[in-house]
Formats: sequence, structure tokens, C-alpha cells
Amino acid sequence: MASPARADSSAPPFVARLERLRRVVGEQGLSHLLITSPKDVGYLTGFLSGDSYLLLTPLTHKAARPVLISDFRYQEELEPVKPLVDVVIRTTPMIEALADALGIAGGGGPAAGAAGEPAGKMGIQAEHMTVALKAALGRKLGAKRLADTQGLVSRLRAIKDEAEIALIRKACRIQEQSLEAVLPTVKVGQTEADVAAAIEAEMKRRGSSEPGFQTIVASGPASSLPHYRPGSKKIAAGKPLLIDWGAVHRGYHSDMTRVFCFAGSGGKWPAKIAEIYGVVLEAHELAAKAIAPGKTSTEIDAIARGHIAQAGFAECFGHGLGHGIGLDAHEEPRLSNMLGRTRLEAGMVVTIEPGIYLPGVGGVRLEDDYAVTSEKGRGAVRLSSMPKDMGWASL
Repeated sequence: MASPARADSSAPPFVARLERLRRVVGEQGLSHLLITSPKDVGYLTGFLSGDSYLLLTPLTHKAARPVLISDFRYQEELEPVKPLVDVVIRTTPMIEALADALGIAGGGGPAAGAAGEPAGKMGIQAEHMTVALKAALGRKLGAKRLADTQGLVSRLRAIKDEAEIALIRKACRIQEQSLEAVLPTVKVGQTEADVAAAIEAEMKRRGSSEPGFQTIVASGPASSLPHYRPGSKKIAAGKPLLIDWGAVHRGYHSDMTRVFCFAGSGGKWPAKIAEIYGVVLEAHELAAKAIAPGKTSTEIDAIARGHIAQAGFAECFGHGLGHGIGLDAHEEPRLSNMLGRTRLEAGMVVTIEPGIYLPGVGGVRLEDDYAVTSEKGRGAVRLSSMPKDMGWASL
């Protein structure tokens, strides 16, 4: 699979990211950190193709350069990252290649580490590594050498730099232009799957490497299912049509949701859907206006959740208000009443997506992407620009 981006990996953003992480590795008292998440490898080096491990040491370690272990399929593709890391193209199983990189003897017992440094604890990404892989590493390297870590890279990824925010903004433009191209072709009687396929094709034509997730096109009562999968169900007049879609531009995601209704030619918005549309839109705007550095994730969630509860629909909004977005469609921070409190910081990019879902009737969810900013007088900048009002959404 081709890499979504072939960045100049010697550029300052990647150097700075690696240095920040290596500083954390030292603070954790680790001799090494093994990065096995493909998205994290991409964040740190610009190489997004996957099937590669990145091995880091603290900044105080004599072996200053990280080691990226990959295979022949990516040999040419890895040329741009060589100014940044030592690339090892393995000819043995990954664990064997990792053991060689660590300077471990074949039996797995502790020996001299890389560049002659003493062997120590190697941090692993507990939130990503499988139990089977950890067991295999333990057998090869010695189980006592492995130390679980969580969130070391995701906490860095939560704060986007200007270049990352620009890529997310571009992904938003791609997805908006794609839906704008498809909407005039959507007709009563068309299947949900046809509409989803058309949106994804338009995003591909405009530069999206892939859909950000399985596109949701939910017609009628199916719109009350938050993660509905489109099928052969046909679009009907006078029924809600929920579309949740996202693009990927150079590895970075966007995510939006809109609800439409064929209200012309004798059709009209169902009264209950029209009612909850107004409530959801107000909840969205209230929460978006409250986003600012220093506010907490639970505080922003409570604003939208409280407004929906006051309207009498507390039991109909059961998911979190939003989530971080970047190299993953869902990442830190999480805006939710069910998770721990996170203080928002400038550079975080989050979705705001309140919803009300009425089984047997339908649902409304309205979602946009926002970058938290420290600019005077602005707590957040909306990266998406498509309208959300009901008049615009009447087809």
C-alpha cells in the first residue's frame, strides 16, 4: 500500500517530536521505547505505511538516532526518513530483527544494549500491543525487561501544530466539496449504499486517500442508530436522511455529520424530527462557543448535554459530545461525561457532535471540527464551513 504522505522526514516537526518523546522516555526511567502503532510511527517520522517498528532511546543515550525496522516492501519508500532515523530492512522475523537492534543474544538474556549501553527496561505501547506479541517479546528478550506504558505518544499527538491543523482543514474542504457534488444527484428511491459510494468516490477524486471511516447514510428510522451501516434501504420523501462522512488528507482525518430531508414535492420535515433538529443545533452552537483553552472536556460535554436534557431528551443522547481528530478519526481528547476530565489546550482539534435519537422515528446529529486556539477573543476556530440550518438541509 502506498504511503498517504511522503514528507521530508528530516524537517523540524519530526525532529522536535522525536526529541520530546525521547525526553519523556528518559523521565520514565526507560532504556528504550518500542513504538508499534503505525500511526505513531507516522507521527514521529512521516512514514505512514505501517508494518514497521520504531525503537527509541532517551536523549541522554549515546545512540542518538532512533532505529526504524521495516521490510523490503518499503525500502524505497523509506529513503526520505534516512536523515532522521537509522533504517533496518529486516530479512528475519520482526522479533528477531528487534532483538538484533537491541543487541540481545539469541537466547533472550540481557546483554549489552545498543551502542554498548547497559540493557534496561524497554517500554512497550500497552494500548496497542497484543497479548500474544507481548508474550513473544517476553520470551525473546526477557519478560522482566518489558515495561507497560500508555499514552506517551497520544498525549503529544493531542496538540497539533499549524501544519497539522492545515491538513485537517484541507480534509474538511475535500469532504465538503464531495458532498456538495453528490447532493444534487440524491433522489427519492435511491439506496443508502449508492449515496455512500458516490460520496466516497468524490472524496477519492479530490485527493482523499481513503474514507475516514465507513460512511454512514441512514434513511428514515435508521437515522436513530448512531453507527448505522448503509444498505439497500431506499431514501423516502418526508423522512430524515443522516450522512456522517470523513476524508483523509496526507494521513489526517476530518469528520462531519449533517441531516437532510426531501421536504419538496409534497414532502415535509416530520414534526418530531424538526423539533429535535432545533434542539441539537442549539446544543451544538452552545458547546462550540464555550470551547477555549483551560475549559475541561466534561465541562463542554455538560453544556450540550444539559441543553438537550432541559428540552426533555436526556435519555436520547447517550454518547460523548465529541472526540479528538488527527491521524486517527478518533483520538485524544475525548469530550464525554463517561471518561476522565481533560483540560483543553491550544492546538487540540475536536469534534462537536450532539445528537438526539428516537427509535422508530429517526435521529439528528450535527457535527463539525474545531481547533482550540489561544487567539484573543476566540476560543476555537471551526475548520469545517458547511451550513447546518434546517432551511439549507431541506432538499
